[in-house]
Amino acid sequence: MRNLNALPLSALRVIEAAGRLGSLTAAAQELGVTPGALSQRLRKAEEALGRPLFERHPDGLEPTGALGDVMAQLTHHMAGLDAAAGTLTGRDANVLTLSVAPLFASRWLIWRLHRFTDAHPDIALRLDPVSRTVDLDAAGVDAGIRVGRDPGAGVERVKLLDQRVFPVCSAALAARIATPSDLFHHPVIRETEALAGWPEWLAAQGLTPEGLRPGPTYRDGAMCLDAAMMGQGVFMAWETLAADAVLRGTVAAPFAQRVPSGVAYWFVTTRLSARKPAVRRFRDWLLAEIGASRVEWAG
Repeated sequence: MRNLNALPLSALRVIEAAGRLGSLTAAAQELGVTPGALSQRLRKAEEALGRPLFERHPDGLEPTGALGDVMAQLTHHMAGLDAAAGTLTGRDANVLTLSVAPLFASRWLIWRLHRFTDAHPDIALRLDPVSRTVDLDAAGVDAGIRVGRDPGAGVERVKLLDQRVFPVCSAALAARIATPSDLFHHPVIRETEALAGWPEWLAAQGLTPEGLRPGPTYRDGAMCLDAAMMGQGVFMAWETLAADAVLRGTVAAPFAQRVPSGVAYWFVTTRLSARKPAVRRFRDWLLAEIGASRVEWAG
């Protein structure tokens, strides 16, 4: 800890905020000081280190090479200290911040979330729907629901369920599909040109995706599902997106078989946030709800 004798934690906090936000005004607002006071503290830190940390521009601050090399590490550890302070003070004990894949949030989670809030009215849940992988420590996030073959490094993880795929379409189109080979006679709605899920599902039927007809392409799974509902073609959907819609009758599934895609849903936390009571209660509720959904989907 001898390096902290040369540069105290308070100075590191000022440097990190200024580097992350790139603005004296924004950093001063976050830290609760005036821009003038913050500027003075930054200059004292630079004097103590014997090197400049920022290039000053009319539109903000830019970290120098020396600081830029350690900014990610600095932000990561400051976020960890902030989380630890919140745990020690108990200030954030009943606040749960969750990052979650947007489609999982809008097509599955939001329909069930009232049951969690009814059962745990003391917990304030804050949802951050993002597609990218969030650094939980750096973003000040307690937990995340990630989609992928692996949840990523440096996190505590619990597998929620394997993503299974199956073709869906309008009821009128489903009436014209009797065998898997019939899928080759209708337009295929694409989320990407890679035809995600099709190779896995067709392989389970002894088929390959070669020869599938082109159809409309939408860069959003929810739009693809809506297009299938409107009769624009067949879409290879996944359960958390489309299984509830099948149960409600807004889209049809010509075949009962659902095939693992190789992708899974994961509940991830930091080592520290995993011990937070609100996180554990949400994790247990989430696992129970997913279990109930799988029973419903099985019919």
